[in-house]
Amino acid sequence: MSENPIDVLNAKLDLLIEAVSRIAPPPPPSTDLDSADCFIWSAEKDLLEPVVRVNRVDIGLIKGVDRVRDILFDNTERFATGLPANNVLLWGARGMGKSSLVKAVHARINNSRAIDALPLKLVEIHREDIDTLPSLMTILKAAPFRFVLFCDDLSFDHDDTSYKSLKAALEGGVEGRPENVIFYATSNRRHLLPRDMIENERSTAINPSEAVEEKVSLSDRFGLWLGFHKCSQDEYLEMIDGYVRHYRLEIETDRLRAEALEWATTRGSRSGRVAWQFVQDLAGRLRKPLQDD
Repeated sequence: MSENPIDVLNAKLDLLIEAVSRIAPPPPPSTDLDSADCFIWSAEKDLLEPVVRVNRVDIGLIKGVDRVRDILFDNTERFATGLPANNVLLWGARGMGKSSLVKAVHARINNSRAIDALPLKLVEIHREDIDTLPSLMTILKAAPFRFVLFCDDLSFDHDDTSYKSLKAALEGGVEGRPENVIFYATSNRRHLLPRDMIENERSTAINPSEAVEEKVSLSDRFGLWLGFHKCSQDEYLEMIDGYVRHYRLEIETDRLRAEALEWATTRGSRSGRVAWQFVQDLAGRLRKPLQDD
């Protein structure tokens, strides 16, 4: 008895579907936003990867930037509670705690929130993934949380047009920036673009003022510009004193001051980063682990 042609066809179709399903890529994993308060955007995987242990210091250990610290905290606190707030550009001297301050403020906001309030999420996006911002924004705006979207050491070089993607994302196009997302960035450049790039546009453009405006207008998307400047000797020593007290490092005051100043002299600069590097060296010499209580 011959087989029914329809049954044969259906059997072959079933085999084909099974074969295709085996070679098809698995569906992308979904992000569990309840799993952590901090995430890193993985553009290749189209996924937010949770950060279980965040590399940050207590806000009380960040010295010499009291005014900008308070401004950033107030802006972030307003955003976390659903009030209007601005995108923020933290710019200026290297090693003065720009990125550390963002992470420290985020931690302080969450530690002080009401028990029934949803935590504020911190999402870091790498500079090279800026052009994937639209995909990331799609994920964030559909979530029930509020997000600080953070890019460390943001700047753009010659022939780099991805800054246009950032401009569009900050404004949000027709829809506007999602109300549950705010953008914080750190940079050594106030306008995020090299000065010679701006000057070149001024000298070669048919309309110099419009060309420069196109470049500089990127930083105008940030409602707050917080400047970080080189610290004084007293501020540098205050940073070190704070670390020494926090980690209970036992050393004579005069010896600590002398070694700290010598360390800064050999580095040719004074900053929060230099202070932390000195404390790490000091703790190593004293055979004392740097551990929070």
